[in-house]
Amino acid sequence: MGSVVVITGSAGLIGSESVRHFAALGMDVVGVDNDMRGYFFGADGSTKWNLERMTKEIGDRYTHYSLDIRDREGLGRLFAQYGKNIGLVIHAAAQPSHDWAAREPYTDFDVNAVGTLNMLESARRHAIDAPFIFTSTNKVYGDTPNSLPLVEQETRWELPEDHQWFQGIDETMTIDNSLHSIFGASKVAADVMVQEYGRYFDMPTAVFRGGTLTGPGHSAAELHGFLAYVMRCVMEQRKYRIFGYKGKQVRDAIHSHDLVAAFEAFQKAPRVAEIYNMGGGRTSNCSVLEAFQLASEIAGLPADTEYVPENRTGDHQWWISSTARFEEHYPDWKVTYDVPMILRDMYESNKDVWKA
Repeated sequence: MGSVVVITGSAGLIGSESVRHFAALGMDVVGVDNDMRGYFFGADGSTKWNLERMTKEIGDRYTHYSLDIRDREGLGRLFAQYGKNIGLVIHAAAQPSHDWAAREPYTDFDVNAVGTLNMLESARRHAIDAPFIFTSTNKVYGDTPNSLPLVEQETRWELPEDHQWFQGIDETMTIDNSLHSIFGASKVAADVMVQEYGRYFDMPTAVFRGGTLTGPGHSAAELHGFLAYVMRCVMEQRKYRIFGYKGKQVRDAIHSHDLVAAFEAFQKAPRVAEIYNMGGGRTSNCSVLEAFQLASEIAGLPADTEYVPENRTGDHQWWISSTARFEEHYPDWKVTYDVPMILRDMYESNKDVWKA
């Protein structure tokens, strides 16, 4: 097995966690990131700070390429250079925001769908046996989750306990006949293509359909980065706008550490064309209201929120993932961080940076 891991979006949340994790396991890490987050979300979203911190920490084990995944030739050259030494590919680069995608559909599709195809084809030509991990999204299910029979409780929406998906939504939920957002549609294209390369070319590919992926490495901005942005707003005393559903919408959140541990489990025992819903499940979830209550307690500061009755188009009212399929395949893996731990981690990591 090759000793090199290629990671796209290497300065982002999941990318940087992956860089640290696999470098610590003794692999040489090749990072691909051109800080498009700065273009998408402005200064808040830029990953420059994370790249600088990471490069200092990891040193020679990390080689950075400021390459755009839309650059087919560039990716081809990169993969040709490392060839059979590549033992793992983690494709985490993306345009990650609904609201943004609708403004520039071409850019969104070229990055999310075509960029993924560029990665798959480079891997097929130069590193066909390397496990290929793709960070997809629960938005591939569109707004289908909103048709679930939700019950309103004091601080959250919830499913009845006897519902088949009370413990979490599994991979059998349909991805058809729903409103996905432009972003969701570009990720569907990428998601299906990663599966197809697995089945058609017998490549060890895996699609991880994440919900709220979070952790201290997040460049939190209003349009992307729910939990981190909640914590940032409380600590900096910024106003946070809650969009619709009375603030009782539920998300399960998975810490980047737990997600990357799942990547390692797949790398050690790869399978072909797998799909996994991946999130905090019943261990780690909260509503927006509950998140603010926790963040306020941890930071010792009041939350400044403004309620906007209009919910975001296609936004999920309730999402908790079932990780049962992944756990069946990889029984040693489990979620280790819950929401209070995640928020405390963000507070500790950013208290010198996020100040009122």
